[in-house]
Order: sequence, then C-alpha cells, then structure tokens
Amino acid sequence: MPGPSNTLLIEGTFEELAEELSHYLDDVRKKDGDTNSAIQTEIAQLLEQNQKDEVLKKLVTGSAALNSAPEKEIIAAYNLLVHLVRQSPNPNIFLPKICHNLSQPITSSKSNGPGLALSVLTTIFNILPQENDVRYHVFLAILRVVRSSNSFELLRSQLKSLDTWIAQWETDEEDQRKLYLSIADVADEAGEAEQSYLYLLRALRTIPSDEASSTDARALSLRALKAALAHPTHFDFQDLTSLDSIQALRKTDPIFFELLEIFTAQTLDDYNDFKDEHGEDFITSTAALSDAQLTRKIRLLTLASLAASSSARSIPYAQITHALQIPSEDVEIWVIDTIRAGLVEGKLSQLNQVFLVHRCSYRVFGEK
Repeated sequence: MPGPSNTLLIEGTFEELAEELSHYLDDVRKKDGDTNSAIQTEIAQLLEQNQKDEVLKKLVTGSAALNSAPEKEIIAAYNLLVHLVRQSPNPNIFLPKICHNLSQPITSSKSNGPGLALSVLTTIFNILPQENDVRYHVFLAILRVVRSSNSFELLRSQLKSLDTWIAQWETDEEDQRKLYLSIADVADEAGEAEQSYLYLLRALRTIPSDEASSTDARALSLRALKAALAHPTHFDFQDLTSLDSIQALRKTDPIFFELLEIFTAQTLDDYNDFKDEHGEDFITSTAALSDAQLTRKIRLLTLASLAASSSARSIPYAQITHALQIPSEDVEIWVIDTIRAGLVEGKLSQLNQVFLVHRCSYRVFGEK
C-alpha cells in the first residue's frame, strides 16, 4: 500500500527493454488466442525513429494482456512497463491506462490477483512525486482493487494520510467527492458502516450551496440520511441537518426530512404517529430500513430526552414504561442499553423504582 517514495532498478536501454517487453506481450497475447499480435514488429520502426511516446502507446495499449500472464511474471512485467513509461517526457498520459488495467481482474491468478495488482499500484503511487495529481488516479485504482477483494483492512491505515494527499494534489471539490464516495463504497461492502457514513458525510460537505438541490446532491443526501438512521450507534443527527443539501430535502423529499427530524429531536410517540400517517411500508419498502432497528433507536433517544428534561434528575420507572411503551419488567434493561449507548449516565434504584440521572446527552443544541 502507499508508503515512502521508492525507485525501480531495471538495467538496459529504452530500446532493449521495449523490444523485450513487446516480444513478451506478443507471446502472452498469442497464447490467449491472438495469433496476429505483432507489437514487436509495430514498434521496430518507431524505435529507429526515436519516437518513444509512439512506442509507449503501442506497449501500453497491448498491456491489458499482462492480466493473463503467468502469476510469477506479472509484477516484473508491469514494473518493466512502468519503468519505460517513466522515461517519457509525458508519463502522466500513460499511467491512467495502466492503472485501469490493474483494476481489472487478473485472470491468471484469481486468488492472488488483487495482491499482485496492489503491489504494482503501490509501486506506481510511491515512485510518483508527492504533488503529482496522477497519484489521485492511482489511488482510485487501488480503491477499486480493494473493493473487489473486500480487503478494507489494507486501506484503513492509509486513510490517515488522505487529507495530506488531497492538499498535495490540489484536488477540486468534485474530485474530492468522487474519492470520498469511492472510499464509502469500499467501506460499505466491507461491513464498515461507521467508516462508510463518515466518508458519505465528507462527500456531502463538498457540495456547493448553489448545487444543494441538484439531482446528485439529492441522491447522496438520501443515501447519507438512510445510513445515519440505519447505523445502530449513530444518535447525533445535527451533522446532517446542518448541511444545505440535507435541508433541501424539505422541499424535494419532505417525508424523509420529517423522519430525520423525529430522530433529531422527537420521541417514540412521534415515530408511531409518523407510521400511522405514512404507513410502515414507507419505512420498510420506500426507505428500505428496518422498523425494528428504528424503533429500538428511537426508544433509546426517547429515554435520553426524558433524562434531559427531568429537572429533578430522577425518572420514575412508570414514566419510562409509558414513554418507551414497554413492559415494566423491561425498564432496567432499556436503561442499561441507553447507558451503554453513551446517551445517559446514572444509577438505577430498585428500592425506589427510579432512575437517577447523573449525566445525559442533549439531542438539540441549546436544549436544557
């Protein structure tokens, strides 16, 4: 994975190495059934005319065949190609194509293919100057490979450097958004809901105010809203409601926005009223969310609101039973779950049948 800059040590002149690679590519392509492959012949005259970039176009175009080369030869062959490309005055025009090839399946090694591709992509990333924006495209290719191989753990430590890289590449907001969404997708498929939501939120923050009502902004906003509601430990929704694109849902998707407002500051009664008005099918079909999960979450939040509004810092079990609409024997279980969720701190008094509140989370800024 990306790390300190390094170099490729390959001996030979450009002409010698280009001929070697072209011969190798022809052999691989012929074994794949392309009996007419003649890259070596095509570059011979170009080499005599010292047209390096034209030679490289031929080699890079034919390099997709490397994905079917023998497993033990793939890294060496790709490294040779990268070494040749670096001798061009315009290497950046060739590297994206190589990265695209590497993000495609390596058919000769389905089990080790992703590791081989990541090895070459990491080399490309690390040999490029830190400020070279082609690193951005290399990293996108790395993300595609990580996603296809479900290997998010390989990526986790590298994300600590992401802000530094973005600053070095001087990436604009649109490209940042594409990058954040790619990371969110990788995390989501790996079951990393928290990381996925974090990068969805970062993607939303790149949307300019004058584009907050756009089709893309709406789709991303709804995706983030659903992710926040579905996440079992996400309870503070002001990170969403502060965003222009989320506020734009008031007009485009008022029912979704109403649901968000319930989880931002309201209670179980409000959630039940919502279902009565819009139907439970809106939750389970239209929004594709779990009513059981949402009911559990709103019960925890309702207890947090009870604690915040209790001037006596003491909540009778009977009041909790009524507010959470639960059997009286389940009160202590729900209080303990709310404590574990970090929404409240306190002590249960079985003798007096009250919950003594020591600390609570306020769900809305300025709430007392």
